Amino acid sequence: MSDLSSPPSDQLSTVTLSLDEVPKAEFSDRVPIQSIIRREDGGSGLAGKKARIGGWVKTGRKADKDAFAFLQLNDGTCAGNLQVIVEASLADLGQLVLTGTCVVVDGYLKLPPSGEKQNKKIELRADKVLHVGPVDPAKYPLPKLRLTPDKNLEFLRNFVHLRSRTNTISAVARIGNALAYATHTFFNKHGFLYVRTPIVTTSDCEGAGEMFQVTTLFSEAERLEKELIQNPPPTESDVEAAKLVVQEKGEVVSQLKTAEAERLEKEQIQNPPPTESDVEAAKLVAQEKEKEITAAVDELKKAKRNVSKLEERSKLQPSIPRKDGKIDYAKDFFARQAFLTVSGQLQVESYACALSSVYTFGPTFRAENSHTSRHLAEFWMVEPEIAFADLEDDMKCAEAYVKFLCQWLLDNCLEDMEFMADKGCIDRLKMVASTPFIRLTYTEAVEILEEAVKNGTEFENEVKWGIDLASEHERYLTEVKYQKKPVIVYNYPKGEDIKGKAFYMRLNDDLKTVAAMDVLVPNVGELIGGGQREERYDVIQQRLKEMDLPVEPYEWYIDLRRYGTVKHAGFGLGFERMILFATGLKNIRDVIPFPRYPGRADL
Repeated sequence: MSDLSSPPSDQLSTVTLSLDEVPKAEFSDRVPIQSIIRREDGGSGLAGKKARIGGWVKTGRKADKDAFAFLQLNDGTCAGNLQVIVEASLADLGQLVLTGTCVVVDGYLKLPPSGEKQNKKIELRADKVLHVGPVDPAKYPLPKLRLTPDKNLEFLRNFVHLRSRTNTISAVARIGNALAYATHTFFNKHGFLYVRTPIVTTSDCEGAGEMFQVTTLFSEAERLEKELIQNPPPTESDVEAAKLVVQEKGEVVSQLKTAEAERLEKEQIQNPPPTESDVEAAKLVAQEKEKEITAAVDELKKAKRNVSKLEERSKLQPSIPRKDGKIDYAKDFFARQAFLTVSGQLQVESYACALSSVYTFGPTFRAENSHTSRHLAEFWMVEPEIAFADLEDDMKCAEAYVKFLCQWLLDNCLEDMEFMADKGCIDRLKMVASTPFIRLTYTEAVEILEEAVKNGTEFENEVKWGIDLASEHERYLTEVKYQKKPVIVYNYPKGEDIKGKAFYMRLNDDLKTVAAMDVLVPNVGELIGGGQREERYDVIQQRLKEMDLPVEPYEWYIDLRRYGTVKHAGFGLGFERMILFATGLKNIRDVIPFPRYPGRADL
């Protein structure tokens, strides 16, 4: 019976395997399960070869009166499991069969005996157990799940550090990885440069003010409070005592200077005139007196500095610094107000106006107290920006990008897509990848919705020209009117405040609409938002004024129009919304590894 505790650190790497073995992963001491079971032959061509396998037990059971156990092992490299057969002589089968146990084994790959109902799937018969990471079934939360799919996922949000071991979340992780890879592939293929935009910013891209503030003022106040407890500030009597010392030191300096002045006066009226030796002696005396006075002055200065420090420290209060009744951000870390970014668009525009075609892909943040299934406080955005491009170019790029992502999943993630509970997700991807997107103006979209209302359709939100289309409106267009086809709505009302489209959207010739567009998809609604940017210097200044936004924070942005302006366009794709659309899951909190939303920021 082998020891189930962890082996010595060098054990896994020093065991010599047979020459007739399956190649291991380049950077870990085991064969990835996907390299076995995802072969075209399902792994049957590897039968008879030796392999070292590591993974976590999905299910396990003992058989033949506990003589051996069947383990369904998964290492996360693919959705499928590899069946491992372990004899009782190799390990404690009672521990091995528990869901969640980590196992590393050596063994030989073999096909099951003919006649067994396993469709000739390859399996591994272990001849040595190298490692067991045990699980206490009384405490491990995942096997206890006996809930409906939606409730199951909701429960798993309480265990974000463990939920990636479940089939659904691990599949979502691989799909997300594929979409990220596809994103970089698409933009590199079309000559875009990747730009890393800042997470900490002083600009509000959306102009809505729903931003997380970045500040050290509170932590500094807390630090000062602790310091003052450990080292209390001086009292008024401490300051007065220090002032008395200054007074005494000052009197000493005054007395020394007076004495020296009197001595010099006596030397001047000396009679008869002094000899050369008298002069030399007087110089030595003068030097000594000067040193004495200098030392006394230094002591006085030191005493004054001490008083200044004591007075300053006596005024310390563990509170937020203020000036003219407002928080003094000049004392903050960045010497001004700073926030977590809601978008990298403004910053990446500066690179588009020099490098032509660029994109950024990173985390963004929104302090919106929303509890809907489509909103997160932290989410990732893909934001390309294209110089010498207008709204038409922008819509073409957005459509091509979404089609590319859908086709990529069909070509590279079919196994994970087939696992999703929404069995229509593959057909949805095929349809989007192969169907031209519907295009209609905002005005046309409102007319369609108004006609729907006349025909008896009920919406919670009023339908009229000028509104911001709600999710129910967007989904009606994609799911009902156009029968689950993607729709691009463009030329939105400009709006006169932060509720309208952003100030940087290009004003159309009608002076009522802007060259903005949204890509709407079934099940999600808005997947992409973007448009042509306002490149005219005078117009963008007027738009800032109309929306009552301060000019100073955007001076650098206006510089892009002031110096060598160029027409340009771009958009932002919500990465988690793309995963939501692809998988058919209902809640966006289940498609991001570590969801942040009001009241929750685990890990």
